[in-house]
Amino acid sequence: MRTINPWINFNGNAEEAFTFYKSVFGGEFTKVIRFKDLTSAEFPVPDNEADKIMYIALPLGKNNQLIGNDVPEFMGQINENENRSKISISTESREEADKLFNGLSAGGSVEGEIGESPWGTYAGMFRDRFGIEWIVEFDSG
Repeated sequence: MRTINPWINFNGNAEEAFTFYKSVFGGEFTKVIRFKDLTSAEFPVPDNEADKIMYIALPLGKNNQLIGNDVPEFMGQINENENRSKISISTESREEADKLFNGLSAGGSVEGEIGESPWGTYAGMFRDRFGIEWIVEFDSG
């Protein structure tokens, strides 16, 4: 089976964001690698970047995972609020859609309240408190 695993870049707050996502989705991180874990003569890591996340993965269901990392300062800042890509979650029930929508949107900004959509699904859209855009949807059909 093919899967799509979203990978999100952060400006030094990947661990905080993924701890929040874990509190909503549940589960355990399958892998956490910090930049200091990769330091070597060929890849020196400055002290201020050592504890930042190079790779973190949180399973979502049986076949998918949410992946993220911090962008090292030498690569420049990313602007999370100009990220026009969205992570879309298809749920198995309205109750699950409500739970994920309410949990992930806490502290963020709702762009479209969860409810009946013009295309016949139960859906909502928001930007979480880390600037990442999400769509949560349940399709009973």
